[in-house]
Amino acid sequence: MADEKGIIDRLHHTDSWRLFRILAEFVDGFEELSSIEVPLVSVFGSARFRPGHRYYELGERLGRALAEAGYGVVTGGGPGIMEAVNKGAYEAGGVSVGLNIQLPHEQKPNPYQTHSLLFRYFFVRKVMFVRYAVGFVVLPGGFGTLDELSEVLVLLQTGKVHPFPLFAMGREYWNGLETWIRQTLAAEYAIGPHDADLLRLVDEPAEVLAALRTEDEG
Repeated sequence: MADEKGIIDRLHHTDSWRLFRILAEFVDGFEELSSIEVPLVSVFGSARFRPGHRYYELGERLGRALAEAGYGVVTGGGPGIMEAVNKGAYEAGGVSVGLNIQLPHEQKPNPYQTHSLLFRYFFVRKVMFVRYAVGFVVLPGGFGTLDELSEVLVLLQTGKVHPFPLFAMGREYWNGLETWIRQTLAAEYAIGPHDADLLRLVDEPAEVLAALRTEDEG
């Protein structure tokens, strides 16, 4: 019991100092992202798809299309789809933001970032993904991508963020999830009657841009 009390005491002591690190990350993130003068679209997707994969190429086309239309992109700054989206925007001369995270196995930031931030805490990083975004695009991915998708869905459902559009790009990949949301969650009244409409399935960057322009005009 004495050892356990000592551990708890040490945790309480370090927690007080940890608050300053957390606050510093918020300040750095807010100052950097609030200075960007173009509308930002946050894009999520797997780190595992490499150059040459169809989803990597889709991410690259999306990043390029958004940049050419005057939007900046925000990704997790890593490899795979994150790199692809950053690359497309960067090579089109657009704003390309990477919100990098410190991990036990170091994630190397991709080289296609005009603005690069490094975070220790996932929850601070998640705030930055949504705070300045005018839209969200989820490309194919795994558990991390599903976590980010769920986070944005909850924020939209509960009205904690402005109702910006949320796209799942790649109908073939996401059809099963949308079917489950509509035929199970909605059918069992686990979500509201219109909550399933928060997620829009698309295949092409042009569909995303058309919806974003409609939102801007509205």
